[in-house]
Amino acid sequence: MRNERKPLAPVQAPDPIRAEVMARYLLAAAEEMGATLMRTSFSPNIKERADCSTAIFDAQGQVIALAQRVPIHLGSMVGAVDEILSRYGRENILPGDMFMANDPYNGGGSHLPDINVISPVFIGGEIVAFVANIAHHADVGGMVPGSEAAVCNSIFQEGLRLPPVRIMRGGEINRDVLDIVLLNSRTPDERLGDLRAQFAANLVGTRAVETLIARYGPEETARTIAGYLDFTERRFAAAIARLPAGTYHAEDCLDGNAEGERALIRLAMTIEGGRLHFDFAGSAKQLESARNIPERALLATIYTVAKSLLDPDVPANAGYYRTITTAAPKGSVVGPQSPAAVGCRSISCGVLGDVVAKALSQALPVRALAPSGPHHLMVLAGSDPRNGTYFVNYETVAGGMGARSNRDGMDAVRVHASGASNLPVEALEHAFPFRVDRYALWEGSGGDGEYRGGMGVIRDYRVLGDDIVVSLSSERQHVEAGGMEGGRPGLCGRFVFNPGRADERVLPSAAADVRLPRDSVLRVCTPGGGGFGDPAARAPVARERDEREDRLPKERVQ
Repeated sequence: MRNERKPLAPVQAPDPIRAEVMARYLLAAAEEMGATLMRTSFSPNIKERADCSTAIFDAQGQVIALAQRVPIHLGSMVGAVDEILSRYGRENILPGDMFMANDPYNGGGSHLPDINVISPVFIGGEIVAFVANIAHHADVGGMVPGSEAAVCNSIFQEGLRLPPVRIMRGGEINRDVLDIVLLNSRTPDERLGDLRAQFAANLVGTRAVETLIARYGPEETARTIAGYLDFTERRFAAAIARLPAGTYHAEDCLDGNAEGERALIRLAMTIEGGRLHFDFAGSAKQLESARNIPERALLATIYTVAKSLLDPDVPANAGYYRTITTAAPKGSVVGPQSPAAVGCRSISCGVLGDVVAKALSQALPVRALAPSGPHHLMVLAGSDPRNGTYFVNYETVAGGMGARSNRDGMDAVRVHASGASNLPVEALEHAFPFRVDRYALWEGSGGDGEYRGGMGVIRDYRVLGDDIVVSLSSERQHVEAGGMEGGRPGLCGRFVFNPGRADERVLPSAAADVRLPRDSVLRVCTPGGGGFGDPAARAPVARERDEREDRLPKERVQ
């Protein structure tokens, strides 16, 4: 598998000030699309957790502006316009059309809950750009509420699959397609509200792009943006060229097919001529669970980690993607083939991001990053006794970031390509029948070192309903986030039922439809990040702060 590069024909260098003005305008337009989507959506997962992304493409389908929200959503956008054009042809796409897709094996996304809505932008009867947004829908069917659970062993169990289909024709909603989506969801009213918010976001983006092109004209706009993408490519290639050429090796493990088993991710990263090549030969075969990482999620993670370590300020567009190529064995955990399940790819990408960072850290030790603790996922579902309605609460809790070569890791943060927020307690308790008894940093969960790893989180949910079930998905409950250069590993995460009671028990790292009786408590402990450097070298003032802030190791679960 290789990332396709779209080289542009040589063009006259655009005015740099105009290019920057256009790029900033388009980025602001993408951000405005995101604000519209969040403010008009129905579900807490989008309006409160911001589990959504927005982007603008040129007429060829290259990303030219991407709002900085959830980096892994980039994987659902790369190549999406190509798929629409190949299926429908430009001549069959009309003003006012919108297309919807979510299937990772058929040009639509990286897992099924992420529904992608793409709209063409027309000027003078010609397509001049595309606008798109992705929203993570709390339920799109499947065998488990929330349509995402590590226990799924086939994508057919994960929910409704949508190749690129026309959801709006000439400004009118295609009711037939919409009805199929609503009928397959356990929470159709939420889906309808969230989809309409997605349509509104694209209308906002379309108007913004039309305004820009009306000012500068389609030819000048296209020429300037093409030059800006070329500049981005040159800038990132220069950052790569500053690294020592060679091949660097790294590996880490996901949880395997059975509790306690491991699945290897192996990487050989080659730096040569201002280019990066990532080869995953030797990685484990695709799993019988939903922990597999599809192609577009693989690309999104690599793009994000490479950008964050090499040049965090490089524009987030397709220009720098051209400097990166990948190869992954077909049928592997990083190159799964249909019908492999992929729903929990975001958590797995937390470990994948550590592998990429390990390789880059060898080439750039001054910015080295120790492994991190990825978020844990819980999907709570049942009837709300306050109103009798069925609900699905899709929720993730952040882990701890690994330490850097010159600073401590961040506490309670989504790592690498993951980016949505934790659900605020007030919003959770207002929308769903739960009470949060405890929400705190997990003291001592970060790995010790000259620089300490970030701490994970403890969050306790008290159940206030009678027919509540939960599905659980996670990584790093058996494979810790290791330290680097003598640093200690972070603590592994875990799920605990009724902590401190006589019937307390640790739940599996992956489970579905676990019943939670009224007044029971589900505790989520997320993994901490690894430390960096010899703990004996930690500065005395930092050690004093550790003691004062309860950062030193205590019991595993308090």
